[in-house]
Amino acid sequence: MSVISKIASSHSFSDKALLEVLSDDKYDQELFSSADEIRRSVYGTDVYIRGLIEFTNYCKNDCLYCGIRRSNSDCDRYRLTKEDIYGCCEEGYSLGFRTFVLQGGEDMSFKDDDICEIVYNIKSRYPDCAVTLSIGERSRESYSAFKSAGADRYLLRHETANAEHYSKLHPQSMSLENRKNCLFTLKELGYQVGSGFMVGSPFQTLENLVEDFKFLQTLGPDMIGIGPFISHKNTPFKDFPNGSLELTLRLVALLRLVFPKALIPATTALGTLHPNGRELGLKCGANVVMPNLSPVRFREKYELYDNKICTGEESAQCRDCLDRRVKSVGYKIVTDRGDARTIK
Repeated sequence: MSVISKIASSHSFSDKALLEVLSDDKYDQELFSSADEIRRSVYGTDVYIRGLIEFTNYCKNDCLYCGIRRSNSDCDRYRLTKEDIYGCCEEGYSLGFRTFVLQGGEDMSFKDDDICEIVYNIKSRYPDCAVTLSIGERSRESYSAFKSAGADRYLLRHETANAEHYSKLHPQSMSLENRKNCLFTLKELGYQVGSGFMVGSPFQTLENLVEDFKFLQTLGPDMIGIGPFISHKNTPFKDFPNGSLELTLRLVALLRLVFPKALIPATTALGTLHPNGRELGLKCGANVVMPNLSPVRFREKYELYDNKICTGEESAQCRDCLDRRVKSVGYKIVTDRGDARTIK
């Protein structure tokens, strides 16, 4: 039995096997084929769409890789109004979106009551939809309040499971321990939880990636989002090379083998790195895409990294384009909340 077959059949791995597959392209064809076979056995050819609403680019944090970090004085800051957000949802619903992802920097001007009001109103207007929050580290009390207001899911990438590596990417005010605690708290509160990591971030080793897989096994997330590191011109990491497309695709495929029921996006960062990056991600086991529903006039301002794609397209244009792209590689976008198969 090949190393790929062993991982695929057991949904587990040894450190040696994972490092071997990550470091050698001779496994790629079998790896990608096996990942696609598994995703088809669990999810068929369905691809779920998430309507991304980037509602604020203010952030209290100063992460060294991020374009909206607090210290970037060149960032043109904005906040959407509540009515702006509801307008994005109205348009998105008409286009077939049944999940709305409210994503922003850690902008504490949005108090718990504000987030709760927004979530409650979206769920009241669109009860057949899921609401996902991606607004960083908050207290248990905050997470509990958001859940009571109707939030279904929460995305919080751990970024790296190695504490020393984490400290090289983040300011001293942040800790991997707190990030992990937030994720386990979200699980305890009953959220569908998403985590993930950057690929090719500065100072990352292949051994770090093995640690990421081990942490995800412990966490048991419903969603796993990974994407290549892409530098931003106004950060301390501006001169570091971007992450590798090839390594990212290998990791997407390995995630599908190890976590067969997970929701795994083909990220915008993949599409930024390569013209067909998202299609390649789908062929390697991904089954989610997250087009942008934010008002066009704000999209360029939510610049986590340089050269981000789809900043000038209207939502309907973006949806039509994705339909064609997804269909071109043998899958289909469906109008569905798109819960993970582990969710009953």
